[in-house]
Amino acid sequence: MPLSGVVITLNEADRIGRCLASLAGLCCEMIVLDSGSTDGTGEIAQAYGARVVQQPWLGFAAQKNAAIAQATQPFVLLLDADEWLAPDGAEAIRVLFADATVEQADVWRLHRRTHFLGTTLDHGGWGREPVDRLFRPGLRYRPAQVHEAFDLAGRRVRALDARIEHDTARSDAEYAAKLHRYAQLWAQQRHASGRRASAWSAPLHALAHWLKNYVLRGGFLDGGHAHRYHALHTRYVNDKYRLLRVLGTG
Repeated sequence: MPLSGVVITLNEADRIGRCLASLAGLCCEMIVLDSGSTDGTGEIAQAYGARVVQQPWLGFAAQKNAAIAQATQPFVLLLDADEWLAPDGAEAIRVLFADATVEQADVWRLHRRTHFLGTTLDHGGWGREPVDRLFRPGLRYRPAQVHEAFDLAGRRVRALDARIEHDTARSDAEYAAKLHRYAQLWAQQRHASGRRASAWSAPLHALAHWLKNYVLRGGFLDGGHAHRYHALHTRYVNDKYRLLRVLGTG
């Protein structure tokens, strides 16, 4: 199909094959923008038929924009290296292109299901998380250090019942460190835009997050490591506002 599969990577040798295998049957080209992997990621990607381009790290939004700029097809399907397109998702995209329905929108919003250390998270807001991943190559992410999002002004956006699977962590410690880095970037970004946090912001936002996702949205129903996953995210929310408070009072 006239579709560019695009992925950004850094030392993803253990995951890139699964990601690209899910794209190979759909995309007439696959592009991996790598930021200096030393574990053989590039060689594995090439073995799956991807074109590998080296680009020093620019930040999440800018790196993805650079990857999108490499696409040559009328539509782009963008995945992270720790994601893969579910078989039913691939079939939904085939149908979308088969009758040219794909042309009815500039952005197609898929849904993503997260897995954490072997536990599938079907509840708590993580079973059908909306993500904008199938789009025309003219789109770009707005400048952001973390939690990047497209500039959708004037764009036609439609939902597609296609699932992306997301295996979010190799280990508990790795994921905790990742969330802490994200919290730092979020706080710096918000502080630079003039946002401030009160002494109560961190505990109140963290409590609201826990009640909303683990209790009201049924995150506890997933069992396994779901409790730990939601605990880490609750701590992440607390860290975001605590760090923002520190920046505002420093």
